Amino acid sequence: MAEQKQKGKQSEFVRWFAPLLQALKDLGGSAAPREALERIAQIEKVPDALRNEILSSGQERFYNQVHWARQYLVWEGLIDSGKRGVWTLTPKGLQTQLDAKSAREIFLGQVRKRAVIRKPSTVVVGGTPDSNDKPEDTPQADEDASLESFLRVLKGLSPNGFERLSMRLLREAGFERVSVTGRSNDGGIDGVGVLQLNDLVSFNVVFQCKKWEGSVPPKEIRDLRGAMAGRAEKGIFLTTSTFTSNARAEAERSGAAPIELVDGEKLFEMFKRYELGLKPRTVFDIDLAFFEQFR
Repeated sequence: MAEQKQKGKQSEFVRWFAPLLQALKDLGGSAAPREALERIAQIEKVPDALRNEILSSGQERFYNQVHWARQYLVWEGLIDSGKRGVWTLTPKGLQTQLDAKSAREIFLGQVRKRAVIRKPSTVVVGGTPDSNDKPEDTPQADEDASLESFLRVLKGLSPNGFERLSMRLLREAGFERVSVTGRSNDGGIDGVGVLQLNDLVSFNVVFQCKKWEGSVPPKEIRDLRGAMAGRAEKGIFLTTSTFTSNARAEAERSGAAPIELVDGEKLFEMFKRYELGLKPRTVFDIDLAFFEQFR
């Protein structure tokens, strides 16, 4: 029974195929990943318990599953395979309507195709592949492995080291006069800085950086907002973990001082953008659609 339950979990991302397509349609055909997730959560009434569940890698399970759904829809030609910063429907995707059956057919069809790449001598003929198969040789799989390694390195840093690393990241992002407060009674504020928007406009920021294990709750966001009162126009909360859905809602609460949330995955994206401690490399993914025309 336990084994069956585990197998079911491995391919449960298929349930997000149709909601993801619908979310992107609702958002005008394209969206940032977080926007798409929020829309899916609204459409499907995703419970907080699922949204706040964390994998051993430090990723949110819901976020991870929707990313896998996106990868399969890219392979199917329904979502553009461009940069992950924006998810965009293809013309085919705009015209496609999915239900549970058609989503399952896409999943099984893509598993068959991926099996050809991985095991060319054992192609399944007339049968069905393991419905719980997840390809390991994909851009998403490489990205997940890199993210997990990156977060493991960050979590191995000392608290002071993580603070200094956060300072370096903020400087790369355009902040000036960045410094660590180094005071235990500073209301949870770890550092301060100034963001110069142009020659005439700048604003003060305070930041907090925590190597958190579970999801950061809304109380931490409220505490940071209270500590920044009268000292800065904006707060930044950096963590190696994730934020609960309630914490995200608190950070964006109307009428309250804005708090920018930077979770482990956003840290990874920023470190990649500035090439801080991460060396870029080029990989090639097989385009099965190209070779189909020569069969």
